Amino acid sequence: MKRNALLVAAIVVGLAAVSALATESALPASLVEQADVLFDRSTGTFDFDAYEGRLTEAIRLYEEALPLLDPADVALQTRVLNCLAQAYFELATAYLTADAEKEAAFIAGRDHALASLRLDPAFCAAEAKSFRDALGVAGDVAAVFWYGNNSGSYLNYHQLEAIFGGGALDVPVCYERAVALDETYLGGAPLRSLACYVARVPTFLGGDMARALSLFNRAIAIAPDFFENQVDLAELVLKPSGETADACALLQDVIARSADPAAMALWPLYNELSVRQAQHVLATLTCP
Repeated sequence: MKRNALLVAAIVVGLAAVSALATESALPASLVEQADVLFDRSTGTFDFDAYEGRLTEAIRLYEEALPLLDPADVALQTRVLNCLAQAYFELATAYLTADAEKEAAFIAGRDHALASLRLDPAFCAAEAKSFRDALGVAGDVAAVFWYGNNSGSYLNYHQLEAIFGGGALDVPVCYERAVALDETYLGGAPLRSLACYVARVPTFLGGDMARALSLFNRAIAIAPDFFENQVDLAELVLKPSGETADACALLQDVIARSADPAAMALWPLYNELSVRQAQHVLATLTCP
């Protein structure tokens, strides 16, 4: 009897320990920590193909943690929402191939960024009068930037909505505000995205090649090792302007520098994508 009692007690203690571990693993802080490790690409050796699975799992963990977060911890909610907005955009642009999947990811990223923006009382107060004005006073560079990037990418599938629904005017407001808040964010991303926008759209929507050139040059000055700055300049400004030799020189420089592991490691995901795009654009040019 005594042995049986001890065995039962040991089982109870064991089950309690397992239960405690399960509870601990489901705690939001633990989920966010696990997601952060998966989302990180600056630690260790970066494997582009393997990162898709890590990114997908990071999204799952962040989304599992989100409803469990303390409503009073606005800073953590904001960070998780911003990570989700960025992760969905990167999943769509780096890995997804079907248009329906990419569009769904951009919608999810946009909605998470908007939820982040709405954690700011000043944004909410301005939004009650004008959503576009609220974007123009947003205080979080990551939230407003990823709202613009995801929204703009979504609107690429809905051109009429972009023009007649006003979305095409919301996107540059996001980029302008992100530039004002921190133009150095993510290797000059606000400058680069604004430059891409004004290089692509017609004049009546703010298109301006001279401004695009200036913005790209500012981004390159801030982050010369963020290869996308050079690749986008070559593809969107120099190539259409007929400056083939200069475009070729920029693209060839990116490909040459990609042989340096240290340079690639500075921005692992984005530099890998940029090298692939540089090769693609070079194939369309007749270089001297």
